Amino acid sequence: MNGAKYSQWRAMMAITKGSLRATFRSPSSVVFSLAFPLVFILVFGFIGNSTVSVKVGVDRHTDINTEYFKMLSANKTLKLITDESEAEMAENLKKGNLVAIMNIDYQPSADSASSYKIHVKTSTATDVNKRGILMAALKGVTGQLDNQAYPRPSVATIVPEVVPGRIYKTIDFILPGQLGFALMSGAVFTTAFLFFGLRQTLVLKRFFATPISRMNIVLAESFSRTIFQLISSVVIIGLGHFAFGFTLVNGFVTFLEMLALSAFGLIVFLGFGFIVSGIAKNESTIPLFANIITMPQFLLAGTFFPIDSFPGWLQPICRLMPLTYLADALREVAYEGKHLWNVGLDLGVLAIWGIVVYVVAVKVFRWE
Repeated sequence: MNGAKYSQWRAMMAITKGSLRATFRSPSSVVFSLAFPLVFILVFGFIGNSTVSVKVGVDRHTDINTEYFKMLSANKTLKLITDESEAEMAENLKKGNLVAIMNIDYQPSADSASSYKIHVKTSTATDVNKRGILMAALKGVTGQLDNQAYPRPSVATIVPEVVPGRIYKTIDFILPGQLGFALMSGAVFTTAFLFFGLRQTLVLKRFFATPISRMNIVLAESFSRTIFQLISSVVIIGLGHFAFGFTLVNGFVTFLEMLALSAFGLIVFLGFGFIVSGIAKNESTIPLFANIITMPQFLLAGTFFPIDSFPGWLQPICRLMPLTYLADALREVAYEGKHLWNVGLDLGVLAIWGIVVYVVAVKVFRWE
């Protein structure tokens, strides 16, 4: 070294740089950390921007020139099907592809009050919620025509008042859950495969021949994982905000706080990766152990649905999972406008998980 003092810092940064470059070149890292969650965000983002479509078949005997049919057609929720045969409509009704088959029997009258008889045929395959939407639309049109034909005073006057507020969109719930899962899956899978591979290829053994400390080796690899995952977090949050209107209540401040939460959650999840790399006997068992950790949380930690929608006996299990608290903290910061000091319970539970996980990781981690 020509008398120069060995720099642990420079050695650690060199490993960090090399590991980060290798991570970007790894297809599995990109898929689990970025591509996989982005697909779900795109899907749910488009779903959240769409309206419910209620498909209703219109019997060929219906007079589509009546005022009732025209008012019903103006309802954007209803999709009235008029170009199918009677047999096709009947088959689609049995399959549940149509909510109902409707026949509007128009009976003109000499006075202004014409009479309509609405026949609505449904099946047991019909979506109950969509059936309710159809019936509400029919009652709404009927009420409007009643008011036109039989104007009368009302016993009550409704005084509406609208206060400003924010619409809670689908993407506001889905994105934090997917971001949390991206952090978890990326940390667990990439860390497990990385350290197992470094042991198998004797790279760690070569590191030991250098003056760099073991702690700095771990820190270097952890830094590279953190940088990569935070870059993916920026992409996920940015796409959700600019493409689908994901709510960032306090703008850039909220964005920075979400990145801070992501970094904290990632540190906890890296411990799971160290555990998997330590207990895996061969490379083929890594996905098994990693999925045992990640899949239950992917399904039960409120990633797609609120925990309250699960059965009562399952909810306590859901609330034990670290991903639950990271996703909740991200949602509270992004939509409710809370700050990091307002989500102390979530951070506290994550910290407890981190302590437990790293205690286990130290016990099972193997260098050789």
